[in-house]
Amino acid sequence: MVVDVNLQWWSIEILDGPRSSAARWRDSHEQVLLSAAVSHGAQQWSWHEFRWGLVLEIAFKDAEAWLAFRELPAVQAALDAVPDPVNGLIIHPGRGGSAGDLHPRRPRPTAGAGAAPIPCEPVRTHVTLAETEPAPTRGGVLIHTA
Repeated sequence: MVVDVNLQWWSIEILDGPRSSAARWRDSHEQVLLSAAVSHGAQQWSWHEFRWGLVLEIAFKDAEAWLAFRELPAVQAALDAVPDPVNGLIIHPGRGGSAGDLHPRRPRPTAGAGAAPIPCEPVRTHVTLAETEPAPTRGGVLIHTA
């Protein structure tokens, strides 16, 4: 294999979803993705499988070829169909998966929603009531003075 140091590599990570695997997604979309990549100037590509999903690495001669590939409707449709549409797609320049093979990606819990409040000391307010003279009355009836 001849390695061209001037190639620009891009990694597309596809994570397994709750109901489907990334490997199954690849079986459905591999041919369309690779045909589009080759027809738009891809020089090299490789698939890497991990416990948490897979990574497709693609090398193009320049950024314009990558952008042309990425904007194709067939490519966009394939990437929209990943098994986990919320957290299951990561695209970044360079080679290699960003999660590594030893630590699978897991969704992080969302902060705030349904979380318990942080314990804290209750706020104490001190109110002092000033002494006032009783209102004037005449025979138990309040007299209004203005």
